[in-house]
Amino acid sequence: MAEWLYEAGIGECRAALVEDGVIVEARIERDGDGPRVGAVVAARLVEAGKVVLDAPGDPLATLSPPPGLSLGTRLTVEITRMALRERGRDKPARARLSDRAVGAGPDLRARIAATEYPVAELSAMGLDRLEEAGWSELIGHIRAGHWPFAGGALWVDTTPAMTLIDIDGDGSGLALARAGAAAAAHVIRCCDIGGSIGIDFPTLAGRAERQAIDALVDEWLPPPFERTAINGFGLMQIIRRRERPSLVEQVRFDPAATDAALLLRQAERAKGAGALQLTARPAVADHIAAHPGWVAELQKRTGRPVEIVRDAQAKGAGHAQ
Repeated sequence: MAEWLYEAGIGECRAALVEDGVIVEARIERDGDGPRVGAVVAARLVEAGKVVLDAPGDPLATLSPPPGLSLGTRLTVEITRMALRERGRDKPARARLSDRAVGAGPDLRARIAATEYPVAELSAMGLDRLEEAGWSELIGHIRAGHWPFAGGALWVDTTPAMTLIDIDGDGSGLALARAGAAAAAHVIRCCDIGGSIGIDFPTLAGRAERQAIDALVDEWLPPPFERTAINGFGLMQIIRRRERPSLVEQVRFDPAATDAALLLRQAERAKGAGALQLTARPAVADHIAAHPGWVAELQKRTGRPVEIVRDAQAKGAGHAQ
């Protein structure tokens, strides 16, 4: 039976749907992500098709308002897609007019509770079930963009236009395509990759083999989605709903936040007494120091004073001791 593992971390909440000891879906929600999908927010029209939301940082959102509204008009809008961070640029949230009362959209805990699977609440004091299921390994694959599987590997890269998945390996083209299709479907589901996705399959002998792989993608990738057939060049395009940033975008396009969350998670579990020292490269140390509430929460949870040390030679998330 699959089960959600949920952890309310410092600065980041995380959840993993684990089935037979394997993470099949993974989600994170960070402080400062902006209004969530379903949030109803007061806003002000600042230019045609754009509003400023009454939210921390005064973020922008795109909107298709009815004609005749003057700039400065106060509106109430519902978020239909969160703001997205992409390589080289950010996309504002999308919104639509709403007559509902202002309120926050469902958070990560509420969304997983609404699924068919039970939820287990984790704490830093108990067994690290997330790590046992492969949480750090998952984050490592996302960082590298490299996902090995028996007989080959996927290379995954997200561009402003689409997420590209290349299936690489040796041996029979059909066997590699089958294994690669299973691996690609797993990564798409696990990381909640939406929008336009291109999968580059190895060369296949003919139409029958391509259709066999098409059918396997339909079997292994949970709906809803639309796709093309694999063309003669081995390319399939998949379109999935995109309401939030994927885990790939969250991890790769905000490395300081990613490492800060990992370091704080490590610090919660650090053994010892006396001052709890967090050593990290400057970008990570500064990111944590810029959120004094995180430091206060860490001190509360561990019962230890916290020191942050900037070390230009530190690698990755750094270390806590």
